[in-house]
Amino acid sequence: MALVAVPLAQPIARLTGGLFGLWPQSLTMLVLRITLAMPFWRAGGTDWDGWFTLSFGVKARFADLTLHILGKEYPLPNPDLMALGASLAEVILPALLVLGFATRYAALALLIMTGVIQLTFPDGWREYHLPWAAMAMAILTFGGGKVALDYVLGLDREPKR
Repeated sequence: MALVAVPLAQPIARLTGGLFGLWPQSLTMLVLRITLAMPFWRAGGTDWDGWFTLSFGVKARFADLTLHILGKEYPLPNPDLMALGASLAEVILPALLVLGFATRYAALALLIMTGVIQLTFPDGWREYHLPWAAMAMAILTFGGGKVALDYVLGLDREPKR
C-alpha cells in the first residue's frame, strides 16, 4: 500500500521548516549543556572543604548509601573511593560540558552517573534522573554544537544535513 501525499503537507512542511529552521541548533545545545551541568556542579560544590579535601559529610553519606537492585539493597562498594570519584566527576564533568570540551564523553559519563544515582535513590527518577538522562542522551546524539570548544578545535563536527 503506497502512501498518498496530502496536498497540504508540502506547504505545511515548508512553513514548519522555515519557522523552526531559524532557531539555531547550537543555541539549543549550549542551553542544554548548561542545564545538565548545573545540578551536578551545585552538588559537587558542597562536597569539598577547600582544595582537594573531601568533606566528612560526603564521606559519611556515601558510607550509608545502598544500591537498590532487583528489590534488594546492597552496600556501596568502597564508599570512600566512590565519594571521591563522584565528587571529582561533579566538578570536572559540568565544567567540560559548559566549555563544550569532550562534550559527548562528559555527557556519557553523566548518563552513567545518573544511572548509578538512580540505583541509590530509586524514587528520584521522575523529578531528576529521567530529565538528566534525556538531556545527556540529546547531547550524546547531537554533540555540543558550534558554540563549543569541540567544534572550534575540530574535535567534533555537526553532521551535514
